[in-house]
Amino acid sequence: MLVGRESDASTRCMDENNYDRERCSNHFLKYKNCRRFWNSVMIQRRQNGVQPSMPTAAERDEILRAMQKMPY
Repeated sequence: MLVGRESDASTRCMDENNYDRERCSNHFLKYKNCRRFWNSVMIQRRQNGVQPSMPTAAERDEILRAMQKMPY
């Protein structure tokens, strides 16, 4: 899951920077925006009756490719 990648990046940053949150604020922001984006996708799919509400990995890749840039 993409949020997992963002979460892993923020955790890795904390490990590499002696747990200095200030130095990793960019990673935390990306994680927060990533969660917000995929949560909005899940809500929209749920409202449209699409199951499962979270797109599969292949669908997520397709959504991101269609956008031609990372939305977060």
